[in-house]
Amino acid sequence: MIAKELRTNDEIAAREVRLIRGEEQLGITEIGEAQRMADEADLDLVEIAPNASPPVAKIMDYGKFKYDQAKRERESRKASKQVHLREMRLKVKTGKHDMETKARIVRKLLAEGDKVKVSVFFRAREITHPEVARELLDRFYGEVNDISSIERPARIEGRFMSMTLEPGVKREKRPDPKPKPAAEAETKTEAEAEPEPQAVAEG
Repeated sequence: MIAKELRTNDEIAAREVRLIRGEEQLGITEIGEAQRMADEADLDLVEIAPNASPPVAKIMDYGKFKYDQAKRERESRKASKQVHLREMRLKVKTGKHDMETKARIVRKLLAEGDKVKVSVFFRAREITHPEVARELLDRFYGEVNDISSIERPARIEGRFMSMTLEPGVKREKRPDPKPKPAAEAETKTEAEAEPEPQAVAEG
């Protein structure tokens, strides 16, 4: 990770540098000659170790170097992102408009890489009809199933029925090819097992 911009080209104040070009160590070179070599290659002279004696400079495409490093840092941050478990609560009587609003919020959370626990709260005797809550959760998943998968199916937890969604759609495994009919398989096996006819010597 680069803490600050490196000095390049005319910004380098040293009279001579320990020069690197690609993987080649060119040794101590006067700054004018090092800059000339960088210009001829249409590249930059970059002071990569300013505290060395003499400073170490490398001939490179500095713009591409910064782009590649920024890309690696983004990937590193993405890989180290902590996954949070968020929760979205519904009621048995949640209406269509309210469900669509909550689904948009859940879509945003999933897109950010978080898992989401979707729960339906039972009031009073509503818990005696769990199939209503299950249907509600099925409808909710239908709103986000293009960007998520069910990590944990719906089940009752106290006065809630909950399911957990995770980002990404899991592809279903393709079924194995249909086996050949038994009669056909037996015919082929017998044909393969039949010995080759032996040659008969002529007298």
